Amino acid sequence: MRRKLRMGMLGGGRDAFIGAVHRRAAQLDGQIELVCGAFSRSLAKSRATARELFLPASRVYKDYRAMFAAERQLPPGERMDFVAIATPNDAHYTMSMAALRAGFHVVCDKPLTTT
Repeated sequence: MRRKLRMGMLGGGRDAFIGAVHRRAAQLDGQIELVCGAFSRSLAKSRATARELFLPASRVYKDYRAMFAAERQLPPGERMDFVAIATPNDAHYTMSMAALRAGFHVVCDKPLTTT
């Protein structure tokens, strides 16, 4: 049996409707699991979301930079395979490019950029 794809998430915290939509959609076929995230600009809010999603505290990050740096250090069998970006539109491009530069695949809300 193939392993599940490991998804990280940026944005989409407990008060963000679209985050729940993306998480549910990603899990519909049973081939994707959420393994980490930076769900809010507030670390406390990110941690609260992670608790609700049963994610370990060690996989909750203060921002996308910290998440990409830490995930790159994990063994390939543990790190996220891709990141779902569910943040405000003005952050999509910057976060997407940072993820690609760090070697992660990207699923991004539309629009990718506003300029």
